[in-house]
Amino acid sequence: MKINELEQHILLKFPDDIISINIQNLNEIYIDVNSYNAEKIAYYVYDELHYPLVDMIANDVRSITGNFEIYYVFAYRDEGILIIIKASIDGHKSEFNSIATKIFSADLYEREIYDLFGLLPIGHPDLRPLVFHSNWPDGLYPLRKDFNLNYKPPFVKKEIKFTKVEGEGVFEIPVGPVHAGVIEPGHFRFSVAGEPIINLEAMLYFVHKGIEKMSEESSIERCLYIAERISGDESFTNSLAYCQAIEKIAEMEVPLRAQYTRVIFAEIERLKSHLGDLSGICLDVAYGFASAQFNMLRVWTYLIADELSGTRFLRSINKLGGVRKDFILGKEKSIIDQLIRIKNELEDTINIIKGNSLFIDRVENTGILENSIAIDLNVVGPAARATGIRYDVRKDYPYEAYKLLKFNVPDHYNGDVNCRMNVKIEECFESIKIIIRCIEGMPVSSIICDPIINVKPYKAAFGLTEAPRGENIHWVMTGENNTVFRYKVRMPSFCNWPAVCHAVKGNIVPDFPLINKSFNLSYAGNDL
Repeated sequence: MKINELEQHILLKFPDDIISINIQNLNEIYIDVNSYNAEKIAYYVYDELHYPLVDMIANDVRSITGNFEIYYVFAYRDEGILIIIKASIDGHKSEFNSIATKIFSADLYEREIYDLFGLLPIGHPDLRPLVFHSNWPDGLYPLRKDFNLNYKPPFVKKEIKFTKVEGEGVFEIPVGPVHAGVIEPGHFRFSVAGEPIINLEAMLYFVHKGIEKMSEESSIERCLYIAERISGDESFTNSLAYCQAIEKIAEMEVPLRAQYTRVIFAEIERLKSHLGDLSGICLDVAYGFASAQFNMLRVWTYLIADELSGTRFLRSINKLGGVRKDFILGKEKSIIDQLIRIKNELEDTINIIKGNSLFIDRVENTGILENSIAIDLNVVGPAARATGIRYDVRKDYPYEAYKLLKFNVPDHYNGDVNCRMNVKIEECFESIKIIIRCIEGMPVSSIICDPIINVKPYKAAFGLTEAPRGENIHWVMTGENNTVFRYKVRMPSFCNWPAVCHAVKGNIVPDFPLINKSFNLSYAGNDL
């Protein structure tokens, strides 16, 4: 169904339950309902139309309407459409019906909403704290508008409850949150019977930074700098998703040369991320030579990023309305030559590791994530494509110059470390091709930015990008005087962390670092 047909289909199905329905930003259908009607419409969209739940957003609009709002965001990927059910909740009632018992991917969203907004999901099966653990006071909800950002709450101490697996010969192995390596903190609690893992519970948010609260009342320009500092290895795709949302609200189209430039930097970020992942996988099986090779190739990619922009983090490239300057001009031949060098060395390295039977034995059938679990949890990115879910934002919600380019989206079906590794290998080669095609096909123009002067208040839009780890969603509602009223970020790691806990079951504890690295999820990108 096309977007107008889908709009009419939903309206005819629920004529007495919908307050209003309208299309915004070309591909977003907003369905306004009361909170008690949201549940059945959500179930219909999920069960009958088979559109996955990709985000849930809470918003405190009591100063405008006297209510809270919850947005249930579903994706019609075949047509590149978002269906948003907007449910109003009385500002004094502060509760809504949970959908987590039937739509499993709603579980973490509802727990997050309860922690940060104090909106109680009635019927939720496991409402333990998600964002706050043992030291946050009860009844204090930081994303409500009346919470003072400068307030320092008192330290409290409460018991942390974990899932208890009992039985003869069952033992618990707690790991973290402080680790031996130089990584961010996360707690992993293994339940084992002998060596095989029978359950893993992950606890994150030890580095919760308050990004969304920090963004409130910031200017749209300042919030761009916040967006590109959420997670260091996804700086560019975060800033790009934020820019897309603001540009939609401003109803403007970015100059074509800037679109090509954005694609080039997005693929550089993907390439250096995947090469780092491949190096880490090899390191975790003690394959030192291959690890060093992939790490060398990653350094070569950093050199390209540095030559183009002067920064390996790819910050300060995007600008609202385009890019800050013409980063590619005059450097075309140098970049293509370096990419060909990376491609040739990568091909040789892949041939070597694929011929090593000991290495292949370690990654095949290790850490299998089943396709049905990946669908239930809305797993995204290479982790999803390794289970047979052939979804990529660049194809299904094409943005920037991707809509003008032809490229392949790799997919595998076993869902193990080997498949996740192969998806990333194939994506490395595709990224190199895409960058070269962009450089060779980039239009000649002196216009690389169409500055945004003003945006209307209380308008909202989504920005979607395919980050190296997968589908990346940023939702922005503007406020008065070119400020941000609400900024909701849902990065791919939020969806994929629960998948790690399923993928390790039945494997031995020493395989956990390898399985974990094959997903390579971000703490910073989860602990906003």
